[in-house]
Amino acid sequence: MGNSILFITDPFDSLKQEKDTSIFIMKEALKRDFEVFQCEMSDLMLKQRLSSQCSQIIKNNDILETAKKNEIDLASFSFCFMRKDPPVDQDYMNCLHLLNIASQNGANIINNPNAIKIFNEKIFAMEFSDLMPPTIISADSTKIEEFLRIHEEIVIKPLNGMGGDNIHKVSTNDPKSLENIIDLTEDSKTQIIGQKFLPKINEGDFRVLVIDGEPFEYCLARIPKDGSFLGNLAQGGKGVAKKITSNQREIGEKVGARLKSENILFAGIDIIDDKLTEINITSPTCAVEIFDQTGENPITKIFDSL
Repeated sequence: MGNSILFITDPFDSLKQEKDTSIFIMKEALKRDFEVFQCEMSDLMLKQRLSSQCSQIIKNNDILETAKKNEIDLASFSFCFMRKDPPVDQDYMNCLHLLNIASQNGANIINNPNAIKIFNEKIFAMEFSDLMPPTIISADSTKIEEFLRIHEEIVIKPLNGMGGDNIHKVSTNDPKSLENIIDLTEDSKTQIIGQKFLPKINEGDFRVLVIDGEPFEYCLARIPKDGSFLGNLAQGGKGVAKKITSNQREIGEKVGARLKSENILFAGIDIIDDKLTEINITSPTCAVEIFDQTGENPITKIFDSL
């Protein structure tokens, strides 16, 4: 297949052309004379080897479009980017199992499917609990309530979500807090994460991109809109690109060394008030906003490290 790259993503038409990081990586690949193909998880098929029904991606003015479909063996691509958004549900896990077999047959998959399979993004950060705010993971709503009483204001979220969905701030003086905890744990059946609320979220939830173990020099401060505590751009947060601070660099390097050891080429870590809150390894975003505001392109770093 010569120089070619496959992207496994959500449905192509659902990717927002002007701000989606996967589209941005595709454009960079086309610029570098790679042939670019795209498929969804359901297009994969394993017989002796893993192949996929893929659409070729072509550039029409500045818009990417899908062209003819072919069935292609994954090992024949120079690289395959697994960029499907969470939730990491059963279909997602099955896809990772298939990709793992393909990588044993010589397919070059980014990020390492085994690592995505092993590390839940929210739980993975707990390896660095000394860099994090006080955090609890439990299905027991009474334990989370005790944690709330100690910290007075906490944020609770599911372990497999993204984009700020289903995240609640609960506090000891809000009567609905207990209800929210019981709902999210599904009556003490489902593990969730609780974290001490960091009021400095109003200065931004900083997305630091870590590429081949190194934090990129610019990050994106995602600043919540008025009346919200969620910085996520999907929740109306405003993205402001900034140079990383020495503290953010230090956290990025510590986490980056671990990511590199697991063959995770491209990750996004979230930092609020100099505390690590999450490590995103499934489909990190914010590259477009950083490039638009600074002219520095994190994606070129990805290709340079390939």
